[in-house]
Amino acid sequence: MFGIANETNNAVALLKEIGLGEASLSNNLQTLANVDARYLRDLKINVTNALNAETLSKKEAYLIAIAVAANEKNAELQRSFEQFSTQNGATDKEIAEVLSCTSLLSANNVYYRFRHFMHDEFYNNAQAGIRMSIMANPLLGKEFFELVSLVVSALNGCELCVTSHEKTLVTHGSSKQRIHDAVRLGAVIRSLIVLL
Repeated sequence: MFGIANETNNAVALLKEIGLGEASLSNNLQTLANVDARYLRDLKINVTNALNAETLSKKEAYLIAIAVAANEKNAELQRSFEQFSTQNGATDKEIAEVLSCTSLLSANNVYYRFRHFMHDEFYNNAQAGIRMSIMANPLLGKEFFELVSLVVSALNGCELCVTSHEKTLVTHGSSKQRIHDAVRLGAVIRSLIVLL
């Protein structure tokens, strides 16, 4: 019994790391707590490391985490990351821009993935007809907007969008390490959401 209590403590420590309380202990987390402490420790380390990547400010890391939580439709985690981002200097307008970016990329990812799958001249030359004025002069700056766009596109599996945003980021002077850290953060937060 002592072992199970210890494992539950690991699950609760993970929740605390992301600003959630013991009441958020899901069946998935409890199942892992009952049998496998090792992965819970790994996941907590992964989340902590990803949120503390040297190439991302705390504000940027939490804004990317908001985009992932919104994209994956986890409102509770999104609210928690919004609080963390505000504590680290994000404004309501910046949070709204990240949510707008996430929504826009969800449309773009479906549309451009379809075009990529079809390999058809008609679709490749057709006007998208998707309004994207928020991309022109983003509040958070073009580089960070592109970084969020890349993470969301990677989550949604759009090769065309991923390669396009990565190329634009490199053109804007982003280091490949920063790009890597942002995508790793998106991947780790998504893996966390699977268990919440």
